Amino acid sequence: MASILKMLRVVADPNRLRILLLLGNEELSVAELQEILGMGQSTISTHLAQLKQAELVEDRRAGKSSLYKLIVDGKDEVVVGLLAQARAEIAEAEADQRAMRRVVRKRQDKMRSFFDSVAGRMGRDYVPGKSWKGVAEALLRLLPPMVIADLGAGEGAFALLLAQRAAKVIAVDSSPGMIEVGREQAARHGVSNVEYRLGDMEELPIDDAAVDLVFFSQSLHHALHPQRALQEAWRILRPGGRIVILDLAKHRFEEARELYADEWLGFGEAELEMMLEKAGFDQVQTSIVHKEDDAPHFQTLLSVADKAGAS
Repeated sequence: MASILKMLRVVADPNRLRILLLLGNEELSVAELQEILGMGQSTISTHLAQLKQAELVEDRRAGKSSLYKLIVDGKDEVVVGLLAQARAEIAEAEADQRAMRRVVRKRQDKMRSFFDSVAGRMGRDYVPGKSWKGVAEALLRLLPPMVIADLGAGEGAFALLLAQRAAKVIAVDSSPGMIEVGREQAARHGVSNVEYRLGDMEELPIDDAAVDLVFFSQSLHHALHPQRALQEAWRILRPGGRIVILDLAKHRFEEARELYADEWLGFGEAELEMMLEKAGFDQVQTSIVHKEDDAPHFQTLLSVADKAGAS
């Protein structure tokens, strides 16, 4: 171990302490630390070099990358105590750990690349009888009959799809025009278990604990106050219910505000996880499920969470 004075000088920087807290739980690459901490590559590399020199971290090759980990063991009471104090005092520590868990899930999810490749081919290569509509129809059959709320439903195309299996779908939208079109489409297709209601996502016209499943399909980024919309979703869900969100990952395409009336330019994965937890949900899972090839290269974010059952 390097001298105690040298070690203390190195860990005097809060960002290096954040890195040590992360590496104490998981081996991480420079790119993964960048994603978690939001810092540049050169900054991360400089911090790691100083921590290595102080003999606090070590690295190993893993393919084209290097993975770093903390090498202080439980016998080093000075460093262990310092990190325990830092964990309690550093405001970003909890968010860092949450972001780290998300990054590790990405690394471990080896099947994701397979499904991404299938998704890319299905839109370009002809496979007789195979389509995303067919897959969606099959998956819908796996849903038990339940009451579903489609929030920010628009014209109600998704609500009509859900209605094939649901006991009832409550489709809510703030646009009278959208509600009218949705009702006309339901009548035209003879669908009687979809109820269109005019209302705002932040003040839903739905009773407490009235639904089993809440869907936000590319609608949450239109809410003036997304946190309020999520709290309303929690209110209307029965204990043991689930929320599913499909939305845009955070992006910088400012024109979306004018072109699509977007209030928010998507959401970060960690950001949406924190919002859901703040609203009262648990078992939160988020991931990027689609990346568009064409500019501005929008990415689709999927988030799923549960409302705890009655005790």
